[in-house]
Amino acid sequence: MTIEIGQKVPSVTLKKLGDAGLDDVEFANYIAGRKVVIFGVPGAYTPTCSQEHLPGYAGSEAEFAAKGIDEIICVAVNDPFVMASWEKDTGVGGKITMMPDGNGELVKALGLQVDLSAAGLGVRSQRFSMIVNDGTVEDIQIEPNPGAVEFSGAQVCLTKLAS
Repeated sequence: MTIEIGQKVPSVTLKKLGDAGLDDVEFANYIAGRKVVIFGVPGAYTPTCSQEHLPGYAGSEAEFAAKGIDEIICVAVNDPFVMASWEKDTGVGGKITMMPDGNGELVKALGLQVDLSAAGLGVRSQRFSMIVNDGTVEDIQIEPNPGAVEFSGAQVCLTKLAS
């Protein structure tokens, strides 16, 4: 079942590359007590994700901060090394937190997984955005087409924050 407005983000432990190696990140604790935007992409380095979805959020980081967002988090079903490289290659460090969901456990717990095996990608994250306040979902937008950014992009998310 897909997570809905008013529900708590589930507790899942993710692995993120840190200075000393892989760090455990208990996701529900990580976002507790803060207002965050979480957006999910089908995959690091994929065209729509790299050319449209990620840059939209990175370019709007100051606008999100002005609206009370403490952090913008990008989730993808990719390993910690790929996500760290994608962060470095795109220059989004300090603007976007790249959160690897290497085993797809978070997107599965959220009910936001999608099988893209026909495209050779396996099970990935649906393209989505969520506004989460102290772990509770305030808004969620899910793209019906994983190759499009119509409902989950930065500008739509900013509009939702304004309403």
